[in-house]
Amino acid sequence: MTIAWKTQEERGNRGMIQLMAWVAQSLGRRVARALLYPICLYYVCRSGEANRTLRQYYMRVRGGLPGWSQLFHHYYWFASTILDRVYFLRHRFDQFDIRIHGLDTLDRALARGRGCLLLGSHLGSFEVVRAVGLSREQIEVKVLMDEHNAPLIRGLIQELNPTVARTVIQVGGIDTMLQVQECLNRGGVVGIMGDRLMTQDRSVQCEFLGASAAFPTGSMRLAHVTGAPVVLFFGLYRGGNRYDVQLELLGESVGVSQERQVDRVREWTQRYADRLAFYSREAPDNWFNFYDFWQPPQ
Repeated sequence: MTIAWKTQEERGNRGMIQLMAWVAQSLGRRVARALLYPICLYYVCRSGEANRTLRQYYMRVRGGLPGWSQLFHHYYWFASTILDRVYFLRHRFDQFDIRIHGLDTLDRALARGRGCLLLGSHLGSFEVVRAVGLSREQIEVKVLMDEHNAPLIRGLIQELNPTVARTVIQVGGIDTMLQVQECLNRGGVVGIMGDRLMTQDRSVQCEFLGASAAFPTGSMRLAHVTGAPVVLFFGLYRGGNRYDVQLELLGESVGVSQERQVDRVREWTQRYADRLAFYSREAPDNWFNFYDFWQPPQ
């Protein structure tokens, strides 16, 4: 079995990431962003497979092939969000213009007293989710993620903010469900990505940007088991220091009956795919899945 995104090596190296983190903190964001230009130029020239998949994506989302300048812009947007993680992990949100839309939706979901699942994606920045917790200081925020597939990012989080590192819940751990349920029971928020497969047998085919693509079902099954409401999260990067955070209610209760389990999981997952497609069209340069998203798992 091959899951496309898992075959990609994590880009960069530990030394370069540490250097950029030092530059960001010591010399400032303006200097660090200037260094992104040669780095992105290198990746545009050396990333043939990723460039091909980006062209496929732009054909689907815009109906036309991107030129080299558009590809560079796309890499630069991606690199900018990675750089900004340094500041987010240091809780330096004061340097950014973060506009959160739909906080009332989150408040209503949490008012039910069951906590909340915050369902995001690799569209834009997921790390900016912590700004939501900052805006509501009483909200506990944990993130469910597979750290084993991103050791460099895991190391960066651990070095910059060990406290934030402890808020990460490892996917597939022996006590994963226990940690998730405990956070929800305390009225907290658990963030999870909904657009990358972990295993082929836990996926459904959904219509996405005009073609069928495989989406994981784990988030919907988790929502069903925990009974927690699901709020969609899209942290869209707008350039400069601005982020637009969009919060939308997917469902107050994701019910999956035993009789129609497969159909209901597919219906809920399709709703998520539809909103992901909407924001992909609205902010196409925020798409940070650099692999063939529509390739069937083998």
